[in-house]
Amino acid sequence: MEEVIFGKKNSRRFLLEKNRQLLVVRSQAGRKLDETLRCEKARQALANSELVLHIEDADVQLFKLPDNSDIPQCKALLRELPDVRFAGSALVDPHTQEPVFYTENIFLKFVDRLAPTECLVILDELGLTIKQQVPYATNAFFVHHAHCRGTEVCSFTLQLLERQDVDYCHPEILRPGQRRAIHDNQWHLKKTTVTYQAQVDASANVEAAHVLAQGEGIVIAIIDDAFDIDHPEFAGTGKIIGAKNFDRLNARQGPRPKNPLERHGTAAAGVACANGEAGASGVAPRASLMPLKLTKPLGARAEADAFFWAADQGADIISCSWGPPEGHWADPTDARHSQAFPLAASTRLAIEYAATKGRQGKGCVIFFGAGNGNESVDNDGYASHPMVIAVGACNDQNRRSAYSDYGKALWCCFPSGDQPHPDPKFKPATSIPQTRGIRTTDLSGRFADPINAAYTELFSGTSSACPGAAGVAALVLGVNPALDREQVRHLLADCCDKISHADDGPLGQYDQNGHSHYYGHGRLNALRAVQLALERGKTAD
Repeated sequence: MEEVIFGKKNSRRFLLEKNRQLLVVRSQAGRKLDETLRCEKARQALANSELVLHIEDADVQLFKLPDNSDIPQCKALLRELPDVRFAGSALVDPHTQEPVFYTENIFLKFVDRLAPTECLVILDELGLTIKQQVPYATNAFFVHHAHCRGTEVCSFTLQLLERQDVDYCHPEILRPGQRRAIHDNQWHLKKTTVTYQAQVDASANVEAAHVLAQGEGIVIAIIDDAFDIDHPEFAGTGKIIGAKNFDRLNARQGPRPKNPLERHGTAAAGVACANGEAGASGVAPRASLMPLKLTKPLGARAEADAFFWAADQGADIISCSWGPPEGHWADPTDARHSQAFPLAASTRLAIEYAATKGRQGKGCVIFFGAGNGNESVDNDGYASHPMVIAVGACNDQNRRSAYSDYGKALWCCFPSGDQPHPDPKFKPATSIPQTRGIRTTDLSGRFADPINAAYTELFSGTSSACPGAAGVAALVLGVNPALDREQVRHLLADCCDKISHADDGPLGQYDQNGHSHYYGHGRLNALRAVQLALERGKTAD
């Protein structure tokens, strides 16, 4: 059993155990693992094994070996290959048995009182080589120890964390993430009859807000899998700002998708700020888009770099429709429902940098989709961070979407698609969705769907709710850019409509502070949000 502490030395310890049937193989730097494993020795070692996961950017592959495998022999054969850097048992979460990858990179932050030269002297004494001095925290580095191999990195970082001059120290732990979508029209923007004859009055009142504001002058950074920045809804001078690809292997292609599976970011960006000139309007159609492509696993140092980049390049708002793996929303026995997911210190510090230093000190407004597991958002270290606004989903019948996460950290909700709920307490009239999902942008060009080219009506989940809420914040800042992050946060709470349903039970009720575990402070009302922003601007004058 290995232990990792993502916080300070007295913080919770997270346990990881080896799974002997799961084999991790990593290539030497600059070598392609696919090519390395084409030889006869590799085929012999991996005979009848199943490729479970391939993290392309890090060139790591995870295999499940057959039950009758000679596991030591498999490892020995692979280790004989000159281009294989590591071949060993995978670490897994003991609660869910999900794989957890680790690199030999270490995140290390010294206490703030040390001078930069003192940090360098200590690093040299410890035999640590600097891979990156991070810009979002004082005295913080990603480092490497030449003689610390495999799982030794876990115990080594715990030893370093005991030092009085160290604030944080943990291995770079990578976990597969999950986009905040459910399955594969603009009813979320206004009261309307959609094309298949369903009358829907469950919007965030966005069309009415557009009379007063459309997000002019505001930059929304969206961190996601890829972006079709050539889409007509993202055309125009100044629409795309600060685009960057944080995937090392494909950085030159920018944030564009490299295959038709990378379509999630395009849909999320459309919900936030599509121009609305051809087939779909975003909540803030005149806001600029900062598309930041990030497909690395959760916890990678590039994740923190993306938040720093967004703040440093002038983003006002940051929207993230992704997070930890979740339990199945309709299966209450799924063990992942109760899994606590920690936030790497590097990512935490980068989020806090953006939230306090962004916008010339007024702070970037940061949104995360609450999640689609029908479970507590409070276990999600990303969405529950106190400087983050966690957004839930509500459906076309003015109640919580069946999959949407809930809890103390949930701040608000925004209209999105839904799923029929199997629980009998959900009456048919209020449990069967009347709409297919949210209409937004989809891939155009060579990856376009031949039937529904460039648009989709099937976007859903808190993946759609999150950029919708980010768009409302853009409307607010567009009319009152003097508001700081906390003022925007509280304004969004004040503007909400208190939706609920009789079947919700105690979790759907609002407390004396106007908060509900199911709805946060309620469903965002964009018109009311803009009106409040204008009123508070006059008061400040």
